[in-house]
Amino acid sequence: MGESAADVIVFLRRALDLYANIRPAKSYPNMNALRDDIDLVIVRENTEDLYMGNEFEIDNSAVAIRIISEKASKRIAKYACQISIQRGIQKKVTCVHKSNVLKISDSLFARSCAAVAKDYPDVTFEQMYVDACAMNLIRQPESFDVIVTTNLFGDILSDESAQVVGGLGVAPAANIGDNFALFEPVHGAAFDIAGKQIANPLSFILSIKMMLEWLGTKHDDKKCFKVAQKIESTVYDVVKSGIRTKDIGGNKTTSEFTNEIVTRLA
Repeated sequence: MGESAADVIVFLRRALDLYANIRPAKSYPNMNALRDDIDLVIVRENTEDLYMGNEFEIDNSAVAIRIISEKASKRIAKYACQISIQRGIQKKVTCVHKSNVLKISDSLFARSCAAVAKDYPDVTFEQMYVDACAMNLIRQPESFDVIVTTNLFGDILSDESAQVVGGLGVAPAANIGDNFALFEPVHGAAFDIAGKQIANPLSFILSIKMMLEWLGTKHDDKKCFKVAQKIESTVYDVVKSGIRTKDIGGNKTTSEFTNEIVTRLA
Protein backbone atom coordinates (compact mmCIF):
# COMPACT_ATOMS: atom_id res chain seq x y z
CA MET A 1 0.00 0.00 0.00
CA GLY A 2 1.06 3.60 -0.58
CA GLU A 3 1.01 6.61 1.72
CA SER A 4 -2.09 8.52 0.62
CA ALA A 5 -5.45 8.27 2.35
CA ALA A 6 -6.86 6.38 -0.62
CA ASP A 7 -3.96 3.92 -0.56
CA VAL A 8 -4.25 3.14 3.14
CA ILE A 9 -7.39 4.00 5.08
CA VAL A 10 -9.86 3.94 2.18
CA PHE A 11 -8.44 0.56 1.14
CA LEU A 12 -8.91 -0.83 4.66
CA ARG A 13 -12.44 0.52 4.95
CA ARG A 14 -13.45 -1.24 1.75
CA ALA A 15 -11.50 -4.46 2.33
CA LEU A 16 -12.98 -4.95 5.82
CA ASP A 17 -16.41 -3.50 4.95
CA LEU A 18 -16.12 -0.85 7.66
CA TYR A 19 -19.29 0.87 6.54
CA ALA A 20 -19.83 3.18 9.53
CA ASN A 21 -17.46 6.03 10.26
CA ILE A 22 -18.25 7.35 13.73
CA ARG A 23 -16.93 10.78 14.70
CA PRO A 24 -18.09 12.23 18.03
CA ALA A 25 -17.70 15.88 18.98
CA LYS A 26 -18.03 16.71 22.67
CA SER A 27 -17.27 19.75 24.79
CA TYR A 28 -14.68 19.35 27.54
CA PRO A 29 -13.67 22.01 30.08
CA ASN A 30 -11.06 24.59 29.04
CA MET A 31 -10.97 23.37 25.43
CA ASN A 32 -12.05 26.51 23.57
CA ALA A 33 -15.35 24.95 22.50
CA LEU A 34 -18.05 27.26 21.17
CA ARG A 35 -20.35 26.04 23.95
CA ASP A 36 -20.00 23.80 26.97
CA ASP A 37 -23.03 21.63 26.14
CA ILE A 38 -22.04 20.14 22.77
CA ASP A 39 -22.35 16.36 22.56
CA LEU A 40 -23.01 15.06 19.06
CA VAL A 41 -21.96 12.19 16.82
CA ILE A 42 -21.56 12.19 13.06
CA VAL A 43 -22.33 8.82 11.47
CA ARG A 44 -20.81 8.82 8.00
CA GLU A 45 -21.46 6.20 5.33
CA ASN A 46 -18.01 4.84 4.61
CA THR A 47 -18.18 2.65 1.50
CA GLU A 48 -19.76 4.70 -1.29
CA ASP A 49 -19.95 8.23 -2.71
CA LEU A 50 -17.09 10.03 -4.48
CA TYR A 51 -14.40 8.64 -2.18
CA MET A 52 -14.39 5.30 -3.95
CA GLY A 53 -12.09 6.73 -6.62
CA ASN A 54 -14.34 6.00 -9.59
CA GLU A 55 -13.01 8.82 -11.76
CA PHE A 56 -11.35 9.25 -15.13
CA GLU A 57 -10.45 11.81 -17.78
CA ILE A 58 -12.05 12.10 -21.19
CA ASP A 59 -11.74 14.85 -23.80
CA ASN A 60 -9.89 17.21 -21.45
CA SER A 61 -12.55 16.77 -18.79
CA ALA A 62 -12.48 14.97 -15.45
CA VAL A 63 -15.40 12.71 -14.56
CA ALA A 64 -16.20 11.28 -11.11
CA ILE A 65 -18.89 8.65 -10.58
CA ARG A 66 -20.95 8.97 -7.40
CA ILE A 67 -22.69 5.81 -6.25
CA ILE A 68 -25.35 5.90 -3.54
CA SER A 69 -27.24 2.65 -2.97
CA GLU A 70 -30.41 1.91 -1.04
CA LYS A 71 -28.71 -0.99 0.75
CA ALA A 72 -25.79 1.06 2.07
CA SER A 73 -28.02 4.02 2.91
CA LYS A 74 -30.42 1.91 4.96
CA ARG A 75 -27.55 0.15 6.69
CA ILE A 76 -25.97 3.40 7.86
CA ALA A 77 -29.35 4.86 8.84
CA LYS A 78 -30.02 1.82 11.02
CA TYR A 79 -26.64 2.25 12.70
CA ALA A 80 -27.35 5.94 13.35
CA CYS A 81 -30.71 5.20 14.95
CA GLN A 82 -29.19 2.53 17.15
CA ILE A 83 -26.43 4.88 18.31
CA SER A 84 -28.98 7.56 19.15
CA ILE A 85 -30.90 5.08 21.32
CA GLN A 86 -27.72 3.84 23.00
CA ARG A 87 -26.64 7.39 23.80
CA GLY A 88 -30.03 8.13 25.35
CA ILE A 89 -29.50 11.89 25.23
CA GLN A 90 -31.83 13.56 22.73
CA LYS A 91 -32.71 10.41 20.76
CA LYS A 92 -32.67 12.41 17.57
CA VAL A 93 -31.23 11.62 14.14
CA THR A 94 -30.60 14.34 11.58
CA CYS A 95 -30.31 13.08 8.01
CA VAL A 96 -28.06 15.45 6.08
CA HIS A 97 -28.07 15.56 2.28
CA LYS A 98 -28.45 17.87 -0.73
CA SER A 99 -31.45 16.36 -2.46
CA ASN A 100 -32.65 19.70 -3.79
CA VAL A 101 -29.66 19.67 -6.16
CA LEU A 102 -28.60 16.01 -6.28
CA LYS A 103 -32.15 14.96 -7.01
CA ILE A 104 -31.50 11.29 -7.74
CA SER A 105 -28.59 10.17 -5.55
CA ASP A 106 -29.29 12.23 -2.44
CA SER A 107 -33.05 11.78 -2.74
CA LEU A 108 -32.44 8.03 -2.61
CA PHE A 109 -30.28 8.48 0.49
CA ALA A 110 -32.90 10.65 2.18
CA ARG A 111 -35.77 8.28 1.35
CA SER A 112 -33.81 5.28 2.57
CA CYS A 113 -32.99 6.94 5.89
CA ALA A 114 -36.58 8.07 6.38
CA ALA A 115 -37.83 4.54 5.72
CA VAL A 116 -35.48 3.07 8.33
CA ALA A 117 -36.39 5.73 10.89
CA LYS A 118 -39.99 4.50 10.86
CA ASP A 119 -38.75 1.35 12.60
CA TYR A 120 -37.50 3.48 15.51
CA PRO A 121 -40.56 5.34 16.88
CA ASP A 122 -38.63 6.52 19.95
CA VAL A 123 -36.14 8.39 17.75
CA THR A 124 -36.98 11.83 16.43
CA PHE A 125 -36.04 11.96 12.75
CA GLU A 126 -35.38 15.14 10.82
CA GLN A 127 -33.78 16.09 7.50
CA MET A 128 -31.47 18.99 6.74
CA TYR A 129 -29.58 20.21 3.69
CA VAL A 130 -25.83 20.00 4.08
CA ASP A 131 -25.27 23.76 3.76
CA ALA A 132 -27.83 24.44 6.48
CA CYS A 133 -26.17 21.80 8.66
CA ALA A 134 -22.77 23.43 8.18
CA MET A 135 -24.26 26.71 9.36
CA ASN A 136 -26.12 25.19 12.31
CA LEU A 137 -23.03 23.35 13.55
CA ILE A 138 -21.70 26.82 14.32
CA ARG A 139 -24.93 28.60 15.18
CA GLN A 140 -26.49 25.96 17.44
CA PRO A 141 -24.29 22.85 17.73
CA GLU A 142 -26.02 21.85 20.96
CA SER A 143 -29.18 21.08 18.98
CA PHE A 144 -27.64 18.03 17.30
CA ASP A 145 -27.56 14.49 18.65
CA VAL A 146 -26.71 12.09 15.80
CA ILE A 147 -26.06 13.27 12.25
CA VAL A 148 -26.19 10.63 9.50
CA THR A 149 -24.88 11.54 6.09
CA THR A 150 -22.99 10.43 3.01
CA ASN A 151 -19.25 9.90 2.76
CA LEU A 152 -18.04 13.24 1.39
CA PHE A 153 -20.42 15.41 3.39
CA GLY A 154 -19.59 13.46 6.54
CA ASP A 155 -15.88 13.99 6.10
CA ILE A 156 -16.29 17.75 5.78
CA LEU A 157 -18.88 18.18 8.53
CA SER A 158 -16.92 16.08 11.03
CA ASP A 159 -13.86 18.30 10.62
CA GLU A 160 -16.10 21.30 11.23
CA SER A 161 -17.66 19.73 14.31
CA ALA A 162 -14.18 18.93 15.63
CA GLN A 163 -13.20 22.59 15.39
CA VAL A 164 -16.40 23.59 17.17
CA VAL A 165 -15.25 21.67 20.27
CA GLY A 166 -11.56 22.56 20.16
CA GLY A 167 -9.93 21.31 16.97
CA LEU A 168 -8.75 18.17 15.22
CA GLY A 169 -6.44 17.39 18.12
CA VAL A 170 -9.43 16.34 20.21
CA ALA A 171 -11.32 14.44 17.50
CA PRO A 172 -11.42 10.61 17.69
CA ALA A 173 -12.95 8.31 15.09
CA ALA A 174 -14.06 4.73 14.58
CA ASN A 175 -14.55 2.76 11.37
CA ILE A 176 -16.97 -0.03 12.18
CA GLY A 177 -18.34 -3.03 10.31
CA ASP A 178 -20.26 -6.11 11.32
CA ASN A 179 -17.09 -8.13 12.00
CA PHE A 180 -14.18 -5.72 12.24
CA ALA A 181 -13.41 -2.22 13.46
CA LEU A 182 -10.57 0.26 13.04
CA PHE A 183 -9.93 3.27 15.26
CA GLU A 184 -7.98 6.41 14.37
CA PRO A 185 -7.65 10.11 15.12
CA VAL A 186 -9.63 12.19 12.63
CA HIS A 187 -6.54 14.23 11.74
CA GLY A 188 -4.49 11.35 10.30
CA ALA A 189 -0.73 10.96 10.58
CA ALA A 190 0.39 14.63 10.64
CA PHE A 191 3.91 13.90 9.41
CA ASP A 192 4.69 17.63 9.30
CA ILE A 193 4.79 17.90 13.11
CA ALA A 194 6.39 14.54 13.88
CA GLY A 195 8.96 14.76 16.69
CA LYS A 196 8.14 18.36 17.59
CA GLN A 197 6.23 17.50 20.79
CA ILE A 198 3.32 19.74 19.79
CA ALA A 199 0.74 17.13 18.76
CA ASN A 200 -2.33 16.79 20.93
CA PRO A 201 -2.65 13.09 21.91
CA LEU A 202 -6.28 13.41 22.97
CA SER A 203 -7.69 12.34 19.61
CA PHE A 204 -5.62 9.15 19.86
CA ILE A 205 -6.49 8.54 23.52
CA LEU A 206 -10.20 9.07 22.90
CA SER A 207 -10.02 6.71 19.90
CA ILE A 208 -8.73 4.06 22.32
CA LYS A 209 -11.75 4.77 24.51
CA MET A 210 -14.00 4.15 21.51
CA MET A 211 -12.16 0.91 20.77
CA LEU A 212 -12.73 -0.33 24.32
CA GLU A 213 -16.43 0.51 24.08
CA TRP A 214 -16.69 -1.45 20.83
CA LEU A 215 -14.85 -4.42 22.33
CA GLY A 216 -17.08 -4.29 25.38
CA THR A 217 -20.19 -4.41 23.22
CA LYS A 218 -18.90 -7.11 20.88
CA HIS A 219 -17.67 -9.43 23.62
CA ASP A 220 -20.03 -8.39 26.42
CA ASP A 221 -17.00 -7.44 28.48
CA LYS A 222 -17.78 -5.08 31.36
CA LYS A 223 -14.08 -4.56 32.05
CA CYS A 224 -13.70 -2.84 28.69
CA PHE A 225 -16.53 -0.46 29.50
CA LYS A 226 -15.03 0.24 32.92
CA VAL A 227 -11.64 1.18 31.45
CA ALA A 228 -13.31 3.28 28.74
CA GLN A 229 -15.23 5.20 31.39
CA LYS A 230 -12.03 5.66 33.37
CA ILE A 231 -10.29 7.15 30.33
CA GLU A 232 -13.23 9.49 29.75
CA SER A 233 -13.31 10.73 33.34
CA THR A 234 -9.51 11.09 33.48
CA VAL A 235 -9.43 13.20 30.33
CA TYR A 236 -12.19 15.37 31.75
CA ASP A 237 -10.38 15.87 35.06
CA VAL A 238 -7.02 16.62 33.42
CA VAL A 239 -8.28 19.32 31.07
CA LYS A 240 -10.55 20.74 33.77
CA SER A 241 -7.47 21.24 35.95
CA GLY A 242 -5.96 23.38 33.18
CA ILE A 243 -3.43 20.86 31.87
CA ARG A 244 -3.53 21.19 28.09
CA THR A 245 -1.38 21.11 24.98
CA LYS A 246 -0.62 24.30 23.08
CA ASP A 247 -3.26 23.83 20.38
CA ILE A 248 -6.03 24.15 22.97
CA GLY A 249 -4.53 26.99 24.96
CA GLY A 250 -2.11 25.19 27.27
CA ASN A 251 1.66 24.89 27.53
CA LYS A 252 2.25 21.14 27.85
CA THR A 253 4.19 19.06 25.35
CA THR A 254 2.79 15.87 23.88
CA SER A 255 4.78 13.74 26.32
CA GLU A 256 3.93 15.87 29.36
CA PHE A 257 0.22 15.76 28.63
CA THR A 258 0.27 12.02 27.89
CA ASN A 259 2.24 11.27 31.05
CA GLU A 260 -0.32 13.17 33.11
CA ILE A 261 -3.12 11.04 31.66
CA VAL A 262 -1.16 7.81 32.21
CA THR A 263 -0.25 8.74 35.79
CA ARG A 264 -3.85 9.41 36.72
CA LEU A 265 -5.02 6.21 35.06
CA ALA A 266 -2.54 4.08 37.02
